[in-house]
Amino acid sequence: MNYQASALRQAAFLDDYVARYWRDGFAVVRSFFSPAEVQRIASASDRVYEEGLGHGRSFRHGNLFYNVASDGAGARFVRMVQWPSYHQPVLNSVRLDRRMARLLEPLIGCDLKQIINQIHWKAPGSLGDFAWHQDSRFRRPAHAFRNLATAYVQTGLALDRHDTESGCLRFIPGSHLRGHLDLEGPGEVLGRAMNDALLEAAGLSAGDAVDLRLEPGDLALWSPYLVHGSGRNRSEHRRRLYINGYVRAEDCDRGEWAFRDGEPVAFGTEPALVHYEALRERPEPHYPG
Repeated sequence: MNYQASALRQAAFLDDYVARYWRDGFAVVRSFFSPAEVQRIASASDRVYEEGLGHGRSFRHGNLFYNVASDGAGARFVRMVQWPSYHQPVLNSVRLDRRMARLLEPLIGCDLKQIINQIHWKAPGSLGDFAWHQDSRFRRPAHAFRNLATAYVQTGLALDRHDTESGCLRFIPGSHLRGHLDLEGPGEVLGRAMNDALLEAAGLSAGDAVDLRLEPGDLALWSPYLVHGSGRNRSEHRRRLYINGYVRAEDCDRGEWAFRDGEPVAFGTEPALVHYEALRERPEPHYPG
């Protein structure tokens, strides 16, 4: 009796989660990782942050990339790191966690590649804005990334509290149903404030946006067409987010394998082509620019 009730509750939760994702363009799974697990993941992310600071400026080694910037006073800080899982085992175990595979299977299947593996940091008062954008903007070249609406899911694991004061993500529910919109304007989205006029020009309104409030261990999932952005961290605590983006393998010519038939796939002997176009021509460690 208790077993049947538990199974029914799980089935209802799954149906609700899947329905919310397709309806709103995002969903949240609370306490997906335990406090002890989050502590280990957060400690690993801190080590990666210190590596970035140690370089003193942006640094690349193949797909691994440390985005290092400076504030108005010249102090250095790490905005994000791409593909730290190549050398950080704790972070690698998160992206290949079977719980992740089970969560994604109802949405995009069980044979999955990964095209995003990165950590974002927002220190108190730091320049961490993200302009309004859609992740579809970054899926280039277009011929290599097919069926964006139904084959791709972005996941974000909160390592700290995410709220309005700490510059949490802001989502516009249902905006994913509009397909790709040219609303970002010129330049990079990282480090640029959200411009509501660009939303209005696309027929959207910032008044419809919702704050993605998360506690450590909560996992958010969103569509590559969902319009979103985030503001500055005005709280007294840092705001860390571990992002992993997955794709149905048959719909993408790039990326690292993550799961085959729901089972984790380890990295190969050579990194796969993802977004760094010069991977084969310049794979060695270097300081870009």
